Amino acid sequence: MSFADKGGAQLYVPPGHWLTGSFSLTSHLTLFLENGAVIVASQDPSHWEVVDPLPSYGRGIDLPGKRYKSLINGNKLHDVVVTGDNGTIDGQGLVWWDRFTSHSLKYNRPHLIEFLSSENVIVSNLTFLNAPAYSIYSIYSSHVYIHKILAHSSPKSPYTIGIVPDSSDYVCIQNSTINVGYDAISLKSGWDEYGIAYSRPTENVHIRNVYLRGASGSSISFGSEMSGGISDVVVDNAHIHYSLTGIAFRTTKGRGGYIKEIDISNIDMLRIGTAIVANGSFGSHPDDKYDVNALPLVSHIRLSNISGENIGIAGKLFGIKESPFSSVTLSNVSLSMSSGSSVSWQCSYVYGSSESVIPEPCPELKRDADAYGRAAV
Repeated sequence: MSFADKGGAQLYVPPGHWLTGSFSLTSHLTLFLENGAVIVASQDPSHWEVVDPLPSYGRGIDLPGKRYKSLINGNKLHDVVVTGDNGTIDGQGLVWWDRFTSHSLKYNRPHLIEFLSSENVIVSNLTFLNAPAYSIYSIYSSHVYIHKILAHSSPKSPYTIGIVPDSSDYVCIQNSTINVGYDAISLKSGWDEYGIAYSRPTENVHIRNVYLRGASGSSISFGSEMSGGISDVVVDNAHIHYSLTGIAFRTTKGRGGYIKEIDISNIDMLRIGTAIVANGSFGSHPDDKYDVNALPLVSHIRLSNISGENIGIAGKLFGIKESPFSSVTLSNVSLSMSSGSSVSWQCSYVYGSSESVIPEPCPELKRDADAYGRAAV
């Protein structure tokens, strides 16, 4: 698809290596990378504009204060296509990763491509390499379609994430392969009091036909920055491999918000540390102004038709005493544990139901809400 024949413009990148700092797109634009075209990100921080932190975060994730603008930017745009004949965008992230681990960053790391407050966006048929932080970032955006992309960063790259739908809705991610250092796909919606105040959820997200690896994180994660809420997410037909965790729901006191109405099905896992994680005490806070009584709601999580081989732990589900995770449903789950695994499931402050689950889940996942309430009294 292209907007060039609809009165829009096309920016054509021919074969070759093209070194650049951050640049911005316009509406009704198609950016097309020919086969053999490589956009190479400058490693000189002076080539990257510095911008204010996002209002739903109040500060940067890496450190307080401002952030470097992403390599390719779309701000308040509509009808934009970034595509090609398998062209490549290389972030040359190593220098950024070294600055992060040595605590020598002046501002927060940039991403490879970012759409902010935009709508009707397509990203397809491209390879994203060595992102300084995120490969594809959708923030405050609607109707974002990501199709046939490859995102790759070193498994040792610190907190690199493939695709991040953040306070965005009507997002489709399909037919893609992501191998990165931390999370392959991470859904977010703002951080503590800033995310609560901004109040824009991530919702109506469909992820299907994906191959995912999050080496030191999770193949698919929700949160932990989820203060605007995350709901109505469908994940179908995902192949998850060589990740610390397979599927992770993360939050903590002070976040507020919710993670609810999540349907995950037809998942194949291989060599995963912990297949399913729900953690109610995960992550840090932007500052000391958060409300400790802002308790997140995690409910109506449905996981079905999941198989796995060489799994370390089937599940670690730890809710919050004051706000237990509820209506967690497991059905037709079969996980083959790796040799030496002694504990299959660990659960607290979570309740739900299960059917045809191997290994046998913890008792909390065999109770309904009333039974859990009686047991907790």
